[in-house]
Amino acid sequence: MPLHDVASARRIPLREGWALELARSEDAVSEDVAQALPIPATVPGTVHTDLLAAGLIPDPYLDDREDAVAWIGRADWRYRLEFVHEPHDGEEAVLCFDGLDTICRIELDGVLVAETSNMHRRYRFPVDLRPGRHALVVTFSSALRHAVTEAERLGDLPRQYRHPYNFIRKSASHFGWDWGPTLVTAGIWRDARIELSSRGRIGDVRVLTALDAGDGIVEVFAAVHEPHPGSELRVRAGDAEVRVPAGQPARLRVAKPQRWWPRGFGEPALHDLAVTLEADGDVIDSWESRIGFRDVRLDTSADEEGSAFRIMVNDTPIPVRGVNWIPDDCFPPRVTSERLRTRLGQALDAGVNLVRVWGGGCYESDEFYRLCDEAGLLVQQDFLFACAAYPESEPLRSEVESEARDNVARLSRHPSLVLWNGNNENFWGEQDWGWRPAIGGRPWGAGYYLDILPRVVAAVDPTRPYWAGSPYSGTPEIHPNDPDHGTMHIWDVWNRLDYPAYRGHRPRFAAEFGWQAPPAWSTLERAVSSRPLGPDSPLLRSHQKAEDGHAKLARAITDHFPAAHDGDDWHFAGQLVQARAIAFGIEHFRALRPRNWGTILWQLNDCWPVISWAVVDGDGRLKPAWYALRAAYATRLVTIQPGGSGPVVHLVNDDPVDWVAALEVRRIGLDGGDRTSERWDVTVPALGALALPLPATLAHPDDPRTEVLVATTAEGRGVWFWAADAELALDPDPLETRTRRDGGDVVLDISARSVARDVCVLADRIDPAAEADAGVVTLLPGEQMQLRVRGIPPGRDTELTRRPVLRHAAELVPEHARELR
Repeated sequence: MPLHDVASARRIPLREGWALELARSEDAVSEDVAQALPIPATVPGTVHTDLLAAGLIPDPYLDDREDAVAWIGRADWRYRLEFVHEPHDGEEAVLCFDGLDTICRIELDGVLVAETSNMHRRYRFPVDLRPGRHALVVTFSSALRHAVTEAERLGDLPRQYRHPYNFIRKSASHFGWDWGPTLVTAGIWRDARIELSSRGRIGDVRVLTALDAGDGIVEVFAAVHEPHPGSELRVRAGDAEVRVPAGQPARLRVAKPQRWWPRGFGEPALHDLAVTLEADGDVIDSWESRIGFRDVRLDTSADEEGSAFRIMVNDTPIPVRGVNWIPDDCFPPRVTSERLRTRLGQALDAGVNLVRVWGGGCYESDEFYRLCDEAGLLVQQDFLFACAAYPESEPLRSEVESEARDNVARLSRHPSLVLWNGNNENFWGEQDWGWRPAIGGRPWGAGYYLDILPRVVAAVDPTRPYWAGSPYSGTPEIHPNDPDHGTMHIWDVWNRLDYPAYRGHRPRFAAEFGWQAPPAWSTLERAVSSRPLGPDSPLLRSHQKAEDGHAKLARAITDHFPAAHDGDDWHFAGQLVQARAIAFGIEHFRALRPRNWGTILWQLNDCWPVISWAVVDGDGRLKPAWYALRAAYATRLVTIQPGGSGPVVHLVNDDPVDWVAALEVRRIGLDGGDRTSERWDVTVPALGALALPLPATLAHPDDPRTEVLVATTAEGRGVWFWAADAELALDPDPLETRTRRDGGDVVLDISARSVARDVCVLADRIDPAAEADAGVVTLLPGEQMQLRVRGIPPGRDTELTRRPVLRHAAELVPEHARELR
C-alpha cells in the first residue's frame, strides 16, 4: 500500500491491506479455520468480527453459540501490513495507535517497536521509515491468559464474576457480566496511522475552559513534535487570538460568549477553536474542535438530613434525569457514528439529560462526547473500575495513572462532561460483599480512587469535580451506600423484593436501580431459535446472564399477574412489570425533591440480544419500559404518592421557571361514573416540587376494586389504583379500535369504553422494523387516542387491533378473578 501525501504535516491512515493470522501454532483451532488463515483484517476491528466476516465462526449473539467461539479469547493473533513508503525530505515518522486490545507486541521490519498492555490508552512510537517496502506486525497475546497469570503472580483478589478482569486494563465486561456474554476480544480496535513531518506537527491537544466575570477563558496545551526553529502556535477562539512559541501553553479571553447549557436550561452553545502551527509564514499543521463555556461544580453541602448531592451548571442546580450507558456492542468498532446518534437520540427522546458512562466498559469515542456536546446531554464519566478489588502493584499502578492522564486530557474539551467518577461499586463491595478476608489487608484499589485519580483530575482537568465512587458518601468514614449522603445504588428491590419497596428508600441521588425484562419479541426471535418462545425455551437461558435471573423475573411477574399461560403472556407481562417498576421508582424518587436531585436508571442500552435491565434492547428496539421512562422523566411531572392519611398529589417541576397549573383531581368509577372531584390553581416553584394532600372525599374510595383516582394538569396526569390488578374490576375487553393509512404510517385510533390500564402496541410482532410512537398508556372511559405506527407492511394493518400486538393489563388477570366482578 503506497503512502503519499503533500501536506507539510501528514497523517496517513492505516486501514487497508491488513491480514489476520494465528500467532501460535499450538493454539487449537478447527481445520477449516486453520486452512482459511490468513484472512483480510479490518482496522479498526476485532479478531471476532474478522472471523465473522470470513464466515469462519458462527454469530456468537445467536442461541448458545457464545461458547462455540470461546477459543478465540484463548488464542494469540497477529495482524500484518505491508506498505510502501515514499518520504519527503527530512521527514520524521511516528506510528500512532488510538486503541490496542490489549496485550500487544509491535514490530516494524522485524525490529521491536514497543510492547503494550492497556486497551484504554493511545500510543505514539517514533519509527525509522526509509524509502521502500515495509512490514508492520502487531501481535496480540491472549488477554485472558495474561489476566490469569497476573492473578496467580500477585495473588487473586475478589470480583463479582469468574474471570480475573481486575488484573488487566481491558473492558471488564468483555469477560462476562450479568447482562453480557464472555467474548474476550483482541485487535486494533481504534484508528491507526503514521504521522510524518519535517517541520513539526501538532500532537495531543488539551483544552480547558472556564468563565470569569462573564468572559470565556480558554487554555490550550498543545504538544508539538519536532518543531521547526522559530515556529509558533496561533490559537483562535471566537474573536480572540493569541500566538505563542510552539509547545507553550496558550491562554485566551473571549468576551461575553454565549454559555453552554444542559438541555432544558438554554442552548448548548458551542464555539470554534482553531490551533495552527506556523513557521516562516507557512501553515505546517492545524487542529480544530468545538468548545463550550460553562461552570460546573458539585454541591455536597451539609444540611439537616445529611449532605446534598447536586450537579451545578452555571450556578444552577440541575435535576438529573439520567441513564447508565454500557458499551453498545461487544465489538466496539461496530458502533458507528450513526448508531451513536440513534442511541443517544433515544435517550434524549425519553427526556434524559445525563448519561453515565459506566466503569466496566470503555472510555467512549470522541464522536460520543461530541454528540452529547451538541445535544446539551450531560455526561458522568466513570474511570474504568467495576465490582472488584484491584491490585495496586506495578506494572498495573503505572498503567492506571497513564490511562487516567491520557483520557482526562483527551476528554477535557467537552462541555458535556460534568463529573469524573472513580469507580463502580468497589467501596460498597469492599465493605459489604465479604471481600475483606480474601483481600487480607492488601491494597485493593482505594489508593486509586482516593489518591491517584483525584490527583490526576486536579492536575490535568481542574475545571470539573471528581467523586470517588458510585455509590459513595463523600468520606470513607460513612457507609458508601448511606442514603443520607452522596450517591446510592438500590438493588435489594429487584433482587429480593417487589417494586413497591422502592418507597422504603429515600436517596439523595439514586445512581443505579432498575428492573429486568425480555427484549422485543422480534429480537428474541432473531436470537433464539428454539420454539415455542417462552421462559422454558432451552436456548433462552443463554440470553439470561443474571444470577438466578429467570427465577427473579418469574417472581416479578407473579407478584402482579398469574403464571403466564404461554410465551406471549410471559413476554408481555415481563415487559409490563418492568415498565411499571421503572416509573414507580423514578416517580417516587423525584417526589422526594428537594431531598433528591437525581436518578440514573440502570440501564439505557444493551450490547447484544439479552434479557436485561435495558429499556432499548440489543437490536435497538424500544421496550415498553422506554415509554414509561419517557413519561416518568417528563419535565413537569404529575404523580400520586402515598401519604399518612391517603394519596398525595406531587407536582415536580424541572423547569427553571415557575409552573402555574390548574390541577383537577377526580375519583371515578372504572366504568366512567364520577364520584367526586376538586380543582386547585397551584404554582410550583422553578426546580421545585409541591405536595398536595387530598381531602377524605378524594383520598378514600367507596369501593377500591371499582374506582380510580386521577390528577390532571395541562402538562400531564397521574393515576392511582387502590387495588392490585387481580382485585380490580377491570373490563377484559375495554377498547374499540380502527386503523387508517397516513402516508407510509398506520394510524391506530383507540377509544376506551371503560378504564383500560397500560395499553401497549407491540408493533414489532408484525414486522421487526415497526414501531409505535406511544405505549404503556392508561385510557379513561370515553377517552380516545391516536397511535402512529411506522413500518407496517401493506395488508397487515388490522393486526394492530388484536393480540399479540395490541395488549393491556386486564388481559393478564386470571379468569377466576374476572368472575368475582
